[in-house]
Amino acid sequence: MARFDKMAVMAKLAQAPVVPVFYHKDAAVAQQVVRACYEGGVRCFEFTNRGDFAQEPFREIVKWAATECPDMAIGVGSVVEPGTAAIYMQLGACFVVGPMFNAEVARVCNRRQVPYVPGCGTVTEVSNAQEAGCEVCKVFPGDVLGPKFVKGLMAPMPWSRLMVTGGVEPTEENLQGWRKAGVMCVGMGSKLFPADRIAASDWDYISDQCRRSLSYMQ
Repeated sequence: MARFDKMAVMAKLAQAPVVPVFYHKDAAVAQQVVRACYEGGVRCFEFTNRGDFAQEPFREIVKWAATECPDMAIGVGSVVEPGTAAIYMQLGACFVVGPMFNAEVARVCNRRQVPYVPGCGTVTEVSNAQEAGCEVCKVFPGDVLGPKFVKGLMAPMPWSRLMVTGGVEPTEENLQGWRKAGVMCVGMGSKLFPADRIAASDWDYISDQCRRSLSYMQ
């Protein structure tokens, strides 16, 4: 069961609008990344469902974070069907993210009051997701659609809460560009924690990257 309900997750996204997107088959490595992000001010962390048996390290991370990073909401990403969403919610996922919108995923998440953040690439997809109860929609791929898409969508639909993922960079120019366009928050993967820094266990670098990125999103 999720440790944080939908309203709590929404509050965390508003408070700390940078969501790290990460996968590693070794739970111990992923835990150190979660801790580094937590110390950098992050409060929502997306562990992607991208490797074989990815639910196994996820389970360990959720259990560990409950005591080591008690205010961190751990969610799952790259979810494309309701069965996968159900598995991760049973393991404690506080939110579910997907690359596209699937109405059946929305249904199972709504039943448990777990936020579902679907990937949307058109105004119609965002509208359909909102009608299905999605509080936040993911603009994806962000590097293809760009800030102009967000700004254009927000003009007729100013109530929209958008998270952009894909091509987001931890620089002032990039993040403020998205913020000014109207996004609520951003998701960031490899550019937030380069592979060489992970290999070197440079956790301070990751914490600093998170702090700077959060400051650019204010």
